[in-house]
Amino acid sequence: MAEKTSSEDEFQDALSEPSPPIEKVSTTTSDNDKLIDDIVKKNSDLRLDDDNGAGAVGGKEGSDDGDVNEDTKDAKNEMPQPDGELTIEELVALEKDLSPEALEANKEKAEKLKLEGNELFKNEEALRAVETYTEALNICPSTSSKERAVLFGNRAAAKMKLSSVKSAIDDCTKAIELYPEYVRALLRRAKLYEQEDRLDEALADYKSVYEIDPGQREAREAQVRLPPLINARNEKLKTEMMSSLKDLGNMILKPFGLSTANFQMQQDPNSGSYSINFNQKNS
Repeated sequence: MAEKTSSEDEFQDALSEPSPPIEKVSTTTSDNDKLIDDIVKKNSDLRLDDDNGAGAVGGKEGSDDGDVNEDTKDAKNEMPQPDGELTIEELVALEKDLSPEALEANKEKAEKLKLEGNELFKNEEALRAVETYTEALNICPSTSSKERAVLFGNRAAAKMKLSSVKSAIDDCTKAIELYPEYVRALLRRAKLYEQEDRLDEALADYKSVYEIDPGQREAREAQVRLPPLINARNEKLKTEMMSSLKDLGNMILKPFGLSTANFQMQQDPNSGSYSINFNQKNS
């Protein structure tokens, strides 16, 4: 069966278009060269840090002994985070005093910012793309659920480029909450869950994709590929758990001259329940 076109194709998704070659900008003066080198150095120090929460900026500056003065701390706290968008409550509060014309203008501006973010993404400027999508989210009307979903989905794609897995999962989840049939966001989250070895959740997302689009090849293949991996993992966990319980049981029974070998566990093939029999000869 041929894959059908997803219903969100009228929106431009950051991963839906081929990446054009990156054009290098030449400079003619030493001052320009120095300026560009400074910008490149600053950008290279920026990272999305999953461990410090979604969108935290990594990299600490301070003295050689690691101390950071209070002024530096305050300045860092005031810096906007690359993915620190307004909450929906904050956005709604800001929109209360806006006219319908102003809201429509914001929606159009958010669309332009999205396209700018897509270009940055295609030109391997993932961090700037994250910042641009966030800027768009801060003005895109709260009622424009589908448009906001695509912005979250695109920002997740940019975070994937930055290896910010947990934060990308969060953005995919926000996108799916706004637009449950957003196939690309579901696929991205499924792949991210696999990277995190969260196979059950990955399989659930692939199943959701298949329900929406039965012609989706990756979703079909995942439903064949993942169940054996999940079963193998569960069996391994069960074996490890039983071994740990056996060690604990032997420690408790040892003062009584007994061990877990005195107890035989048998499974009923019909009900699947277990019965335990005591055998004193094994002590």
